[in-house]
Amino acid sequence: MEKLHISNNVRKLRFHHNEMTQQQLAEQVGVTRQTIVAIEQNKYTPSLELAFRIAVTFQVPLEEVFFLSDPPP
Repeated sequence: MEKLHISNNVRKLRFHHNEMTQQQLAEQVGVTRQTIVAIEQNKYTPSLELAFRIAVTFQVPLEEVFFLSDPPP
């Protein structure tokens, strides 16, 4: 099975959320700043629970945070 390419808007959402820092977001969702860095760089796909925590923090639907960058055929 082909791996899905998941991208995100975390950096953009942080910027539009009073220029929230990676550290501030990390503290709000219970992870390290390095985890947020890896998510923003698409080097790490978060668990479903963490993905929802991020969406809840920004008060947006999950699909506004994470999306398929290369939809399957």
